Amino acid sequence: MAGAVFAVSALAALSGQLKLTAWAKRTLPGPRTIAYGLVLMSAAFLLVVPGPYDGKLGLAVGVLALPLCAALPAWGGALLYLFEMDIVVRLSGERLIATYCGACNTVCGIAISLATLAVGALFDTGVRWLPWAALAGTGLVCASLVGRLHRAGHLAPAPVPVTMR
Repeated sequence: MAGAVFAVSALAALSGQLKLTAWAKRTLPGPRTIAYGLVLMSAAFLLVVPGPYDGKLGLAVGVLALPLCAALPAWGGALLYLFEMDIVVRLSGERLIATYCGACNTVCGIAISLATLAVGALFDTGVRWLPWAALAGTGLVCASLVGRLHRAGHLAPAPVPVTMR
């Protein structure tokens, strides 16, 4: 079963990466694309919140939700990853870009480690819906914050210097 989930995720990423990125580049500013990607990823967590389904209905809902739970994060990642790197370049002031990318990856790794511990603790509470709701809520809060930073102009492209010859 796990292999099928990974296969769906890989196929979704492969089928969507170029199309989603091209569509987003044509129609949306980078920060909004990041927010949309985070919303898609959050939706995947909402699909696995335990529901009141038993028996055959529960099995059918689970079978339908599982491929979406694998595909939505892949499509969300396809939307946001390239634009995320663009934001890092913007925030770096276009200097020391590799340092900023490395720092971003380090902070992300630490955040992922801490989040994994926190979600594990939420699973230990025995409240079945709590970890999934927390994961979805975190993604939605992050999408909201990216939107707020964008509207405030903090993620705008740096002005291109004009040189006289």
